[in-house]
Amino acid sequence: METANSIGGVYKQLETRYFKAVNPATGETLPGAFACADEPAVNQAMEAAAAAFPSYRGTSREEKAALLRTIAAELSAIGDSLIVRAHAETGLPVARLTGELGRTTGQLNLFANLVEEGSWVQAVIDTAQPDRKPQPRPDIRKMLVPLGPVVVFGASNFPLAFSVAGGDTASALAAGCPVLVKAHAAHPGVSALVAGAVNAAVKKCGLPPGVFSMLYDDGYVVGAALVQHPLTKAVAFTGSLKGGMALQRLAAQRAVPVPVFAEMGSINPVVILPGAMEKRAEAIAAELAGAITLGAGQFCTNPGLLLAIETPSLERFESALAAAIRQTPPATMLTASIHHHYMELSTAMRQETGVSPLAVVTEAGGGQAQAQVLKVQAEDFLQTPALREEVFGPSSLLVVAKNKASLQAVVASLQGQLTATVIAEEEELSGEQDLLLQLSGIAGRLIFNGVPTGVEVCAAMQHGGPFPASSDSRFTSVGSAAIYRFVRPLAWQNWPDALLPGELRAANPFNILRTTDQNLSTR
Repeated sequence: METANSIGGVYKQLETRYFKAVNPATGETLPGAFACADEPAVNQAMEAAAAAFPSYRGTSREEKAALLRTIAAELSAIGDSLIVRAHAETGLPVARLTGELGRTTGQLNLFANLVEEGSWVQAVIDTAQPDRKPQPRPDIRKMLVPLGPVVVFGASNFPLAFSVAGGDTASALAAGCPVLVKAHAAHPGVSALVAGAVNAAVKKCGLPPGVFSMLYDDGYVVGAALVQHPLTKAVAFTGSLKGGMALQRLAAQRAVPVPVFAEMGSINPVVILPGAMEKRAEAIAAELAGAITLGAGQFCTNPGLLLAIETPSLERFESALAAAIRQTPPATMLTASIHHHYMELSTAMRQETGVSPLAVVTEAGGGQAQAQVLKVQAEDFLQTPALREEVFGPSSLLVVAKNKASLQAVVASLQGQLTATVIAEEEELSGEQDLLLQLSGIAGRLIFNGVPTGVEVCAAMQHGGPFPASSDSRFTSVGSAAIYRFVRPLAWQNWPDALLPGELRAANPFNILRTTDQNLSTR
């Protein structure tokens, strides 16, 4: 692989410090050297994005849709080389990466369809009422408009779907915002290939090169500089609570603060009610074991907390879950640092008061995760805040409650989550309204009789939850509604029809909400 030193076709990096990718399964250094950006590089990339914004935001919906579809086509054209490099850089299975590439191109096409249809801008028209008493009403029209240049941080655990051309980039481009990506140091070769595909699409569509750029760094300096740059208008991040909070603090310290849309992880509680436990303990255990260990547990929706009431059937569940965990082959984690952090946290959790192991896999090679399921009584769980923290990897904690009140106390102790799952017989739910209300208050997505892993990319998906699962629970980072992170409402009052955006003109092809409010506003 050639040395990557051209960023978005806009300028050449001058910094001479380079880093290389490492195969996490073998420790082998992979081909290619990647230049860390310097301050001039950050400035040039941001200035290029700001210069491209006025023309890009003004492109037609058909042109934006064409860009997104062209990016998807360019990625498909290099799919084989992408999969090979991603497998080498991440250790993720080829089948998983093949599916992730399909998800990546699929969501690009989803946003293309959304933009082309056009009603997502939520155009509203309140026509003038000159004869209204005691005061005439002006003509007021409103729609959503793009914020400006968006900084996207690539995620380690999804080298395609949440990285350079992932959902954050796709939704920002769909909104009309130029994008500058800070590539993740764990998969720089994949990032280079994807950035090349995006740049090729930008060029084919005749758009300014500043519409998309990418910068490398193997540390935190470039990311901090991008968040604090005065031309940045929004930030998208998927990663740890520590990382997300650091970016939020940087954004808040700016002269003009900007929104940071951070998805920061979750322990995703799974509540198993007694009726379901009695009927299908073994089947539930098998399904949860698969979700806990899927992809070495490196999902933000990994079921890290299992909640059950002490019943005779619980022993069957524990036995089946432990057996399934022990039979799961170990898997390589994404990076040496992620593996080290997982081993440190999972070991520390086993040493907390009242915690005992149900199953801990010990036959794992270097860089491979040792899957575990631990058990604790509700009383000890409530006294140990560390047990409510995310362990990123194939680890889950079973909390056993003596009764329903104890179970609800455990739920009440939890902070915001991406998901909450209830496994139950349908007839059980009628008596659990308080529990369901509790869960709905802490989660962005409620799941019935399933597992939280697997996030469908669709209009109805909500991937985000109350803090600390995400920085703003009103938004999602997955699905077509992700576009709303990168826009703001703008109203036009008494403007000539010819000078209005097409969506707000008298004759337009969009679904327009025309209100007839007669109330007098004095604001």
